[in-house]
Amino acid sequence: METNFDQDVIAAIFKFVWSKKAIDREKIEDGEASKGEERAGTSKKNRPTSANPNAVRLSCELLRLFVTEAVQRAATIAEAEGGTKIEATHLERILPQLLLDF
Repeated sequence: METNFDQDVIAAIFKFVWSKKAIDREKIEDGEASKGEERAGTSKKNRPTSANPNAVRLSCELLRLFVTEAVQRAATIAEAEGGTKIEATHLERILPQLLLDF
């Protein structure tokens, strides 16, 4: 049975990251403005960022595939070592190649 990640949770994570980056960007811009540097056209209207529902759905599917592949690869390593449980060391061993593959 294949289940997807909850789309609302993924969308909330995206929004959290976007808002954090917006705050960081504002701090940088405020720091530059306080130094007396004026740049033309830097005033950006703060508008809420949102994701297309299809993009969120696709992101959920990509995350599901990524996690599934990680578990399968770690299980292969665990079996090769004669273990019956996946441990953190198994995930650490497969992670570099997994990140390169994705």
